[in-house]
Amino acid sequence: MNLPEISIKRPTLIAVLFIILTLGGLFSYTQLGYELIPKFEVNVVTITTVYPGASPSEIENTVTKKVEDAVSSLENIKKIESKSYESLSLVMVQLNSGTDTDLALNDAQRKVNAILKDLPEDADPPSLVKFSLDDLPVVTIAATANMNETDFFDLLDDKIQPVLSRVPGVAQVNLIGGREKEIQVNLHQDKLEAYGLSALQIVQIVKSSNLDFPTGSLKTRDNATLIRLSGKYSTVEELRNLVVSDQNSAQIRLGDVADVQDTQKDADKLARLNQQEAILIQVMKQSDANAVAVSEGIAASVQKITEDYKNYELKLNIANDTSEFTLVAAEHVMFDLFLAIFLVALVMLLFLHSLRDAFIVMVSIPASLIATFIGIYFMGYTLNLMSLVALTLVVGILVDDAIVVIENIHRHLEMGKNKFRAAYDGATEIGFTVFAITLVIIVVFLPISMSNDLVSN
Repeated sequence: MNLPEISIKRPTLIAVLFIILTLGGLFSYTQLGYELIPKFEVNVVTITTVYPGASPSEIENTVTKKVEDAVSSLENIKKIESKSYESLSLVMVQLNSGTDTDLALNDAQRKVNAILKDLPEDADPPSLVKFSLDDLPVVTIAATANMNETDFFDLLDDKIQPVLSRVPGVAQVNLIGGREKEIQVNLHQDKLEAYGLSALQIVQIVKSSNLDFPTGSLKTRDNATLIRLSGKYSTVEELRNLVVSDQNSAQIRLGDVADVQDTQKDADKLARLNQQEAILIQVMKQSDANAVAVSEGIAASVQKITEDYKNYELKLNIANDTSEFTLVAAEHVMFDLFLAIFLVALVMLLFLHSLRDAFIVMVSIPASLIATFIGIYFMGYTLNLMSLVALTLVVGILVDDAIVVIENIHRHLEMGKNKFRAAYDGATEIGFTVFAITLVIIVVFLPISMSNDLVSN
C-alpha cells in the first residue's frame, strides 16, 4: 500500500499525523534561537604576547620566534603566520579541517607554558584564544553624558557595565574609548641628580610602599581576628608625601623630586557618534544564547538605565544591533510564505474554478513548512540567514509540487473518474516526478548543510 492509497483509505490517520506534525513544529519553533549567521568553527588559534616598550625587531627575536618554535610541533597544523609590532607579538595557527580546536588550544597552551622562562621578564604571559564568531558583539551602544570624562568612564565601568552583564545570555561587556583616571609621576632629572637618586630607585620605592596584604591573625580564647596591612595610597597627597630618601636627617619626599598629578590616561582608542565623542559599549552573547532575546534584554536595560541616570543627562544609543537583520529576514520569509499561499490559491481558483483546491493549498503549504521546524530543532540548527533563505526556497518547491499534483488530479476528474480514483491516479502518476524534483534539491543542498567549514570559491 503506497502513500496515496493510505491517504485515501485512512484519511483520519493522515489528519492526526498532520496535527501531530503541526503541534510539534509549533513547539520546536518556540525553542529555536535567532542568529545572524549559522554556527561554524574557524580553526584558528591566536597567540598574543605584549612586551611593553620593545621594538618590532626585538619582539621578533625574543618572543615571536620562540612562540613559533614552541607551537610548530602541534598536530594538524595547516599554516602558521606571525606578525611583530611595537610592543606586540601575534602568532596565528591555522589548523586542518575537522580538527578539534579546543583540544588544539589546550595543547598549544602547554607548549607555550613550557617556554615562559625563556621569554623576557618584562613581557606579559602569552594569551591564547580561538577565533569564534560568537566573540563578535551582538549589540553596540554609544554612551554620552554631561559630566567629566574620567567620572563618566568610572560610571560606565562601575555601575552600568555590571547591569548589562547581568542580562540573561550576555557573556561579556567591553568598553571602547573614554579616558580612565591615572596618577602620573613626572620626575625632574635635575632634582634627582642633586639628591643622588635615580628613576629606578623611585619606581622601586613607590611599588614597595603601595602594598596591601595579610600579615597574620590574632587569636584569643573567644574569637580570632585577621590582621591585614593596608598600605595602599588613598589620595594623591599621600603619594606626594612619600619619603624616598633620608639624607643628613632630612627627609626627601616624592613631591620634592617629581610632579604628582591626578590626571587621565592617554587615549589609545577613540569612539564617536554623529561626530561627537562617546564611549562604545560592546555586548557579546553566550554561544548558546538567543541573539534576539539578548538584544531585547539589552534594549530593556538601556531604557531603565537611561531613566535611572537622567540627572547626568546620560544617553545610551544603540548604534548597531545585529538581530535587526535576522528579524528582517524572518519577516521577509513570512511575507513570502503568505504571498505564495495567496497566489497559489488564487491561481487554483481562477484556472480550476475550485474553492476546495484553493483551500487544500492554503492548508498543505503552511503545514509542511511548520513541520520543518521539528527537523531544524533536533539537528541543532537555528533560525539564521541561511536557514531562513532555505525556507524561502522551500516555499517555491512546495508551490510547484502543489500546483502540479492538484492540477493532475483535476485532470483525472475531468475524465469522469470519481474523486477517490482521480486522487489516487493523479497522485500516483505524478508522484515519482515530484519526488525526483524534491530529491534533486536535497542532493544539492544536503552536503552544504552538513559542512562545518567555510567553502571557498
